[in-house]
Amino acid sequence: MRASLIRSAAESLRKGGSSSSGNAIRRSYSSDSSPDRKVAILGAAGGIGQPLSLLMKLNPLVSRLSLYDIAGTPGVAADVSHINTRAEVSGYASDEQLGQALEGSDVVIIPAGVPRKPGMTRDDLFNINAGIVKSLCTAISKYCPNAIVNMISNPVNSTVPIAAEVFKKAGTYDEKKLFGVTTLDVLRAKTFYAAKAGVPAADVNVPVIGGHAGITILPLFSQAAPTGNSLSNEDLKALTKRTQDGGTEVLEAKAGKGSATLSMAYAGAIFADACLKGLNGVPDIVECSYVQSTVTDLPFFASKVRLGKNGVEEVLGFGPLSDLEKEGLENLKAELKASIEKGIQFAHAN
Repeated sequence: MRASLIRSAAESLRKGGSSSSGNAIRRSYSSDSSPDRKVAILGAAGGIGQPLSLLMKLNPLVSRLSLYDIAGTPGVAADVSHINTRAEVSGYASDEQLGQALEGSDVVIIPAGVPRKPGMTRDDLFNINAGIVKSLCTAISKYCPNAIVNMISNPVNSTVPIAAEVFKKAGTYDEKKLFGVTTLDVLRAKTFYAAKAGVPAADVNVPVIGGHAGITILPLFSQAAPTGNSLSNEDLKALTKRTQDGGTEVLEAKAGKGSATLSMAYAGAIFADACLKGLNGVPDIVECSYVQSTVTDLPFFASKVRLGKNGVEEVLGFGPLSDLEKEGLENLKAELKASIEKGIQFAHAN
């Protein structure tokens, strides 16, 4: 029974998140022909980090799994290491072991930092998490400068620009290898749309552009596939608002006892899986992500991205928009611009 659950979870990772084209190729791509890949999770003992560690241990593309946090990581590592899958697990704690945790990493995932609590905005998280991200990225630039970096720590709209500035200062910045993970916004848009349109959630694809907070999250329901029941403009407005407020919905449901940790861990695992497939040369891997971009006049923007052996192969445009989406795009720009500038200023001032 346990073995079948592991296989089912691993298969889910292989299928999840990516565009529908090329699915047959990706499903047949097994660990038997996969190169060794080291994945490091920074913040592995936290609310997102622990389930993310479990999901990455289930991924057959991972040969070494390095778990790091300021405390508690050896226990998490011991726990997941007992699962009989490919990845060899190591746990590291304290600043002194950060370099060892990072050395040789192909992909670094950063869920570290304090979680959002009821009444908090993502800006409230900034002062604490910005410093944590800066410190971790300084270490990445020293110990694994060529790694792909997946940023989960909020506020992503600001922490990705902070990371970029840290890497620039160290002379290691590669715009193709720095990603803000916005996959949870995509999963929510798919789930909410599927329920309203009466189509299977697993088959739905909905691009989400912009950023990763509030009104900067812009799901493109006009491009949703497959189409289902005809949705009114009011339906689409409600779906957009629910996607934007998805994190708050979970916060309120947990009544102050947690945030969106489980769904975020799954989203992080889906995106990391896509990055690994891209590194391994699997064709046609497309995900939405917050990256350095020229699709708008903003320096960072989330849109569809084609992944490959060097990280970003191509930043894709967002295509035709409905009138509602055009309005949303214009409305989000000022807030996203301010968040980007806030991150850049923090990186230079501290």
